Amino acid sequence: MTLYTDIPTRSEIDALWQAEAPAAVSIYLETTPESSGEAERIAYKNAVREALTQVGDADKEELTGLAEQLGVLDDAGSEEFWRHQARSLAVFAGSASLRSFRLPNRLTPVVVGGNRFYVKPLMRAVTFPQTAFVLALAQGSVRLLETTPDTPPREVQVPELPADVASAVGKSSIKDRAPIRRVQGTEGQKLRMAQFSRQVDSALREVLPGHGVPLVVAATEPLDAIFRAHCRYPDLVPYSVPGNPEARGDAELVTAARAVLDRWYADQLEKDKQTFAERAEQGRTSIDVAELAHFATRGAVDTLFVDIDAAVPGEIDEFGEVTFAAQQAGSGGVVGEIARRAWLSGARLLAVRHEDVPGGGDVAGILRYAPTA
Repeated sequence: MTLYTDIPTRSEIDALWQAEAPAAVSIYLETTPESSGEAERIAYKNAVREALTQVGDADKEELTGLAEQLGVLDDAGSEEFWRHQARSLAVFAGSASLRSFRLPNRLTPVVVGGNRFYVKPLMRAVTFPQTAFVLALAQGSVRLLETTPDTPPREVQVPELPADVASAVGKSSIKDRAPIRRVQGTEGQKLRMAQFSRQVDSALREVLPGHGVPLVVAATEPLDAIFRAHCRYPDLVPYSVPGNPEARGDAELVTAARAVLDRWYADQLEKDKQTFAERAEQGRTSIDVAELAHFATRGAVDTLFVDIDAAVPGEIDEFGEVTFAAQQAGSGGVVGEIARRAWLSGARLLAVRHEDVPGGGDVAGILRYAPTA
């Protein structure tokens, strides 16, 4: 079983946050990779009906265009799409556009219609991407695996990937003591490992997405450190799977890699919480929704913790003033709009579960400077 995923890029997220239309629909569905897709397709049809009801006040031309865009995924030729899913599906549609993302995270199903897209839940896939690559690196072999939760690992075919250290440098053995530019012995072996590492890094750039998806290395020293010195992949996980990867099967290897990922995510979140506590002592934090609406509008938020399931009905005007409401009609409410303004001003956005928001509320922010009285 393969988990098909589409992790959004920064530019794709920017476009979704910035889009504004008389009728903008956001749909989040639960999906199952082992399903035939029929149940998910039925759920999508129901969501489309609800979405069109929510934007029913838009003019006829907008509604017609929106219905046509949403119908693309329910067309007779969409069976293949529904058979290849992940854990959640996010769909964003307007009268002239349709974007969909198959996500490895389990997100709460919701349908939101308004004049902006409801992007906040999508940010979970960026904060904690569950898809990862595992590079099993040894002197005698190298292989790249893709892993997602609850699915068997898949080996990724990498063109131009060297088979081992010796063949990468044109030698019969890495222990060959013939001088290479007067470098030999242990120093010569490390030089060959460096050449091998550079070739591996170059080959990986042809298949790795280049953003957002972590790469976990399984290797022993000194090859692990040498590869890290030459790897240019931006999402290289700083922790490695210990031990010789040649002694482990694919399933055992990715199980160990997922433990490494869990540790990395937990450590990252703990560091962010510690930073929040330190900045709180300096007067550079806020857990108040109304305050953060002002700060986000002024571009004063450095890091924003957001409960991905939070729903605070209301609106924020152009000056950052909040008008709370009893019920929400539109694109995600106050917390979603705070997240949008903070993201577009360059803030880090951490889409977390409620218990991971500092202060125990729906949103919390680290500020770029201490506010003046």
